[in-house]
Amino acid sequence: MKDHPDQRGGVTRRSFLQTVGLSAAAASAQAGAARLIEKQAVDEAPDQFGPEPASITLTINGRDHTVTIDPATTLMEVLRWHLDLTGTKEICDRGACGGCSVLVDGRLIVSCMMLAHDAQGRQITTIEGLAEGDRLDSIQEAFIRHDALQCGYCTPGLIMAAKALLSENPRPSYEQIRRGLSGNLCRCGTYSNVFNAVLDASGQPPLKEGSNA
Repeated sequence: MKDHPDQRGGVTRRSFLQTVGLSAAAASAQAGAARLIEKQAVDEAPDQFGPEPASITLTINGRDHTVTIDPATTLMEVLRWHLDLTGTKEICDRGACGGCSVLVDGRLIVSCMMLAHDAQGRQITTIEGLAEGDRLDSIQEAFIRHDALQCGYCTPGLIMAAKALLSENPRPSYEQIRRGLSGNLCRCGTYSNVFNAVLDASGQPPLKEGSNA
């Protein structure tokens, strides 16, 4: 587990967001990840907490989990370090790549930019929560059919983004798919297969190689 700096005066959302730096803000805007930061805070939650660790309860994939964490711990860190839900990937840790994307109350967020304290009382869905037993979600099956992965490291975040997109728009156009997944980077550049997988999952024919939308 990573060490956290000494928190002597508590942690506010403002101070937390300031720590990510200007480069993070620029990267987030470029990647289309500006969909999350300020609106993620729970209005009723205290503006300041800490500096001592505290116990919180999070509802993840339909189950309650109680963890004791430092106030600066992000949702991504809780998922990976405390609950072993490692499908949520830690990559840029700056909200720019989408690798740690999860759903919070059905809305796509990058979990490295959300304080775990702010996720209390909300419904969190990770990649591990999409399948029902041995039955994969339709978007997961479509990713397999279209070989929409190479290294696979970015795949969970892309699947979560696709799930959020199809929940809002069950039959998106090719251009809407490109925009909807614009906050997620694929290191292997498998975008054409990813877009075809989303088209397939939405009941539309995939594009042939070399076709234009």
